[in-house]
Amino acid sequence: VTNYHAPHGAGDIVMIQSDHTGAVDILSAELETADLLGEQRKAQPPPLAAPTMWTTEKMKEFKAKMGKEKNGRMVVKRGEVVTVRVPTHPDGKSICWEFATDDYDIGFGVYFDWTTVTSTAITVQVSESSDEEDEEEDEEIEGLSPAGDVERGSKSYQRNRYGEIMPVYRRNSHREVQAGSHEYPGEGIYLLKFDNSYSLLRNKTLFFHVYYTS
Repeated sequence: VTNYHAPHGAGDIVMIQSDHTGAVDILSAELETADLLGEQRKAQPPPLAAPTMWTTEKMKEFKAKMGKEKNGRMVVKRGEVVTVRVPTHPDGKSICWEFATDDYDIGFGVYFDWTTVTSTAITVQVSESSDEEDEEEDEEIEGLSPAGDVERGSKSYQRNRYGEIMPVYRRNSHREVQAGSHEYPGEGIYLLKFDNSYSLLRNKTLFFHVYYTS
């Protein structure tokens, strides 16, 4: 078949004739483009709304309360990223979170994994950097970009399965309790990222509470 390349726009017809059999293939550029765009749109999840955010000054009360909880306190070591994976709950409509740190700030961002929920258990994943976390999270998401520079905020180049609700930025969680909520966009898993990868010297003590509301 002789290769023939010509510019064509919407509605153009491209005809390709075989030198051997004389058969003619007729291709509609408009139909091909429409099919490709249709498939791409089907793969795109709906856009995610921004979260509601607020702060409170009751640091001592919050830390004292979380210090008594079994999983209310953890240490995010220098250079580490901790991802708290929170599945949507069948009885809930929104996720809520609160956190504070001792002495120093920490990076925080929220993402959403559009996946089938098989368990409502909350899990914690620790990685030594944003790059490593993205490589280990799942084999099927090869190419997932890192959260980015926590000083400037991250850019989301994630695959269609993942959505960015709030990029990672450093929060003054050592001065005020950082709190927020987000209405469930559907079934899936929230990824709450606590990023200390920018710190080469300091571990961060994190007090954290996550729950759902109906």
